[in-house]
Amino acid sequence: MILADKIIDERKKNNWSQEDLADKLGVSRQSVSKWESAQSIPDLQRILEMSKLFGVSTDYLLKDEEGDRGNIEAEEPGEICRRVPMEEANAFLAENESFAKKVSCGVTVILAGVVMLLTALALQKGAVISVSEQTAAGIGTVLLLLSIAAALAIIIPAGLAYSKWSWLDEKPFETEYGVDGAVRVRDERFQGKFVKSITIGVIIIMLGVMGIVGASLLSGSNEAVQIAAVAVFMTLVAIAVYLFINAGVVKAGYAKLLKEGDYAPKKPKDRVVDTVTTVYWLLVSAGFFAWSFLGNAWDKSWLIWPIAGIVYAVIAAILNGARGND
Repeated sequence: MILADKIIDERKKNNWSQEDLADKLGVSRQSVSKWESAQSIPDLQRILEMSKLFGVSTDYLLKDEEGDRGNIEAEEPGEICRRVPMEEANAFLAENESFAKKVSCGVTVILAGVVMLLTALALQKGAVISVSEQTAAGIGTVLLLLSIAAALAIIIPAGLAYSKWSWLDEKPFETEYGVDGAVRVRDERFQGKFVKSITIGVIIIMLGVMGIVGASLLSGSNEAVQIAAVAVFMTLVAIAVYLFINAGVVKAGYAKLLKEGDYAPKKPKDRVVDTVTTVYWLLVSAGFFAWSFLGNAWDKSWLIWPIAGIVYAVIAAILNGARGND
């Protein structure tokens, strides 16, 4: 009986599927399948782990003859460092790019709904459509809710499909020989596109802000023009957000495999920065919506975001400076 047959035999004795055994060993199901079909041989570390899992000696597993199982007390391995082969890394990066496109499209669709709401109000204020303000707001709200529903129909399935890679965040792993170098090369090639996407996005938002300021100065108290300017601004924001999210998620995929940036092992100070960042932007978002809805100040409340961005840059610099002094 060869090693492949012994792995199959011992796995079935424990009523484990290939996926069950793969999870216990921190490898992919494809790896177990290849071992059992004799297409590849597990490394010594995995053989030692299987010996403990099956409660047999390593001699029994390695020798072709039946031999004595050398029964030992089976034990569950501790936290195993999963090995990521090249094909699994490529599969993750491909799905990560797909996930980035779907999420960025979903968020953009939601912002498009906001644009439709603002457009309906602008058309009503400009007497382009002969309906009451409440009717225009109702039409715009329906369109916004439909856009949110469409976005969720895109984002939720994408998130569920992508969740199978959650172990990259939750479990220790190491890339197999050559994977790190190949991923780093792809990351460096993508860097130019990443910088270009972020730069274009920032420029687009700046143009939108200039458009609102210009419209406010030139239109005086013309409410229709002001709302239309905000609608144009939100359209540009939607384009910029698509660029930011798509490029950011793809870039994060490379960082995740390379264990760099936000995915490097965190120190206590890093967790403090993360906590402050989360709380800060939650408070900013709450302030934005409170001012917008309660004060009906959609034409002014957008100012919160550029101001908040400048303040956050100062806060981040202080926190990172404190971390660097440790």
